[in-house]
Amino acid sequence: MAAEFAGSATLFVAGIAARLKGPVLWCLNRRDLFAPSLAGAGLHPDRVIYAEAFRERDILPSMEEGLRKKGLAAVIGEVTRLGLTSSRRLQLAAESSGVTALALRRWRTVAEKEQTHLPTAATTRWRISPCMSQALPAPGLGPSRWHIELLRCRGAEPRSWILEACDAKGRLALPADLADRPDQAQIRRSATR
Repeated sequence: MAAEFAGSATLFVAGIAARLKGPVLWCLNRRDLFAPSLAGAGLHPDRVIYAEAFRERDILPSMEEGLRKKGLAAVIGEVTRLGLTSSRRLQLAAESSGVTALALRRWRTVAEKEQTHLPTAATTRWRISPCMSQALPAPGLGPSRWHIELLRCRGAEPRSWILEACDAKGRLALPADLADRPDQAQIRRSATR
């Protein structure tokens, strides 16, 4: 994720972890998490165990070790490189313990961005980006919205949604102005007849 999308993806992952029961291990090598924002997405900072690595190559082993502990709700790792072998190791560790594994792909350079397209053993692959908020009748900011894309999922087709950002309990919502409009697929079918 690029710097401009980092906040959206981080809060999306925090919202997922917030809905799970138990402590969350967050493996990172940059001190840029903002605990009040995590709490705003439903993940209270008291539930988060931070594992800070000085080198990025130490994050994946930390994640794998955390995934072997059955008492955790989730293990989240912020990584640039995630190859097929290392992602398969994470997947096997998560399957054996039942702990949810979430990898945030972070990149700063074009060369690092190109590595995000390499294959992994991840069950799903998502892209989260900010989306324009609904205009309010009065000046100000509306609720945050995200463009959520399911890029890869075993046995399913790619899809995308526009959703309101996680609330204080980690729940996502369909924006009211989008929920109340007619079914676009049905309108397209009737227009072609």
